[in-house]
Amino acid sequence: SLVSQAVFNLLIPDHAADAFSPPRLGARSPWDELLERLLGGLARWDSEHFLFIAEHGYLLEHNCAFLPLFPLSLRLLTGLLPWPVQLQPRSRLLLSAVLLNALLAALAAAVLLGLGRAVLRNRSQAFLAALLFSVSPAGVFMAAAYSESMFACLAFGAMWQLEKGQGWLSGLLFSLASGARANGLVNAGFFLYSRTKRFARQLQGGSVPLRKLPLLWKQVLGLASSAALMCAGIFLPFALFQYYAYLKFCGPGTGLAQGVPEPLLQLARDKGYRVAGMDGAEPPWCSQRFPVVYSYIQDTYWNVGFLRYFELRQIPNFLLALPVTLLGLWAAWAYVSTNPWHCLTLGLERSKSEERGKASDGFCGPAAFVYVVHGTALLVFGFSCMHVQVLTRFLGSSSPILYWFSAHLLHEHEPLLWSTGTDNPKSGKPLLGKSPSSCGKGTSDNPVVRLLLNWRLITPLSKSILGFFLGYWLLGLILHCNFFPWT
Repeated sequence: SLVSQAVFNLLIPDHAADAFSPPRLGARSPWDELLERLLGGLARWDSEHFLFIAEHGYLLEHNCAFLPLFPLSLRLLTGLLPWPVQLQPRSRLLLSAVLLNALLAALAAAVLLGLGRAVLRNRSQAFLAALLFSVSPAGVFMAAAYSESMFACLAFGAMWQLEKGQGWLSGLLFSLASGARANGLVNAGFFLYSRTKRFARQLQGGSVPLRKLPLLWKQVLGLASSAALMCAGIFLPFALFQYYAYLKFCGPGTGLAQGVPEPLLQLARDKGYRVAGMDGAEPPWCSQRFPVVYSYIQDTYWNVGFLRYFELRQIPNFLLALPVTLLGLWAAWAYVSTNPWHCLTLGLERSKSEERGKASDGFCGPAAFVYVVHGTALLVFGFSCMHVQVLTRFLGSSSPILYWFSAHLLHEHEPLLWSTGTDNPKSGKPLLGKSPSSCGKGTSDNPVVRLLLNWRLITPLSKSILGFFLGYWLLGLILHCNFFPWT
C-alpha cells in the first residue's frame, strides 16, 4: 500500500477537492518535502482533520466530529519517537500515523483470526477471512491517517475477549473503541446480548427453578446491574468528549483564539468555521437539553440524516456502495434462511444440535447470530442515514461479517479450495501456488494467492469476490490518495 500510493500520488495530479485543507505553518525543510511526496497520499480527506487535531487540538467546531483516541495516540507516539532529522510537527504526525496504522492493521488481522476461530469453529474459514481482511476493500483507510485500523483492532479484540469469557477486558476494549469512533456505542449490544443469552440458557438448563423466585430475581438484578455498568463504561468516553466540547465551545469567550496563528483564523473566517474560545453567538447545540456536538456537526456541516442522501445526483455514490450492500444483504438472507427458528428465537433457545454438542460450524453456525444482526443493523443504518459511499469502510472496519461471509462463499463454492492434493480437480494438472508439502490443509499456503495464480480456473463467484476486494483496494489507493471522491 505504501509503495503503491507513493507511485500513484507521483504519477497522477491531485484533484482540486473542496475539502478541509488547513494551511501549512512555518518553513518546510527538504525532509518535509520528501515525506510529503512519499506519504502525502495517506493524508487526504478526513486525515487532514485527524492530523490537525493532533497538532492544534479541537480548535474548530467541526473537528469535534472526530473522536479523540486516534489523534491523542498520534500525539503521544510523536512525542515518544526519536527524530534524527528536522521535521515539521505535521510531518512527524503523518509518519507516526502511518507507522501506528501499519501495526494496528496487522494486529486487527491477527485478532480477527482469533475471533473467527472462536465463533466459526472452522480454522480454514477463519484463516481465509483474516487474509481477506489484509486486502480489505477499505484497505486505503486502514493505511491512511484514519481511525479505521484502531477501531477494527479494538472492536474485534473486544468481541474475541467476550467470546472467551473475559468480560471486563472486553468492556475495556469496547470502551476504548467508543473513544475512537461513534459507532462503537452500538457494541454495547454485544454485552446486553451475551448476558441475556447466558441467563436464558441457565433457565433452560434448569439451574434456576422458577419456583425459587427470590433466587431468580437476584440473578435478574445481577444481570441488569452488570449489563448497565458495562454499557455505561462503553458510553463514558463519548459522553466525556461531548462534555469537553460543551466547555470549549459553549462557555463565554476565553480569549484562547488570540494565540491561534493568523493563517488558521483567516481559514476560519473564509470558510465560516467556529473557533473555540471566541466571543460571539452561542452555537445552537449548546442550548439543547442534551447538548451533543457530534450529531449537530453531522447534521449541519455534512447534511447527514435519514434518507437525506436519496437524490438523483447521488446515484454514482449508491453504485459505489452497491457491492458491499449486496454482500451484506446476501449474508443476512443466507443466515436467516439457514437458521429460521434460531433467528425467530433470537438465538436464546438452545437448539437440539447444540444440546447434542453437534452444532454446525462455519458462518451459518449458531454462534454467528449476534454478529449477523450487528452487521445488518450497521448496513441498514449506513444505507439510510449516512453518506452511502462510506458504507464500504464503515462495515469493513466495524463488522467481521464482510470477511466471514466472503470466506464462507469461497469455501462453499470454489472447487480449488476443496482439493486435498496438489492437482487441479478439473484437469489433473498441478495447481499453481500449492506446495507439495502442504497436503491440502489450507494453513501452510495462502489460499488467496493460490486462487489468484489460478484465476482462469476459479468460478465466476470467486472472481467477483476477489475482484471486489482487490479492485476496491486498488481503486482506493489511486483515487483517495489523489483527493478524488472515494468511499
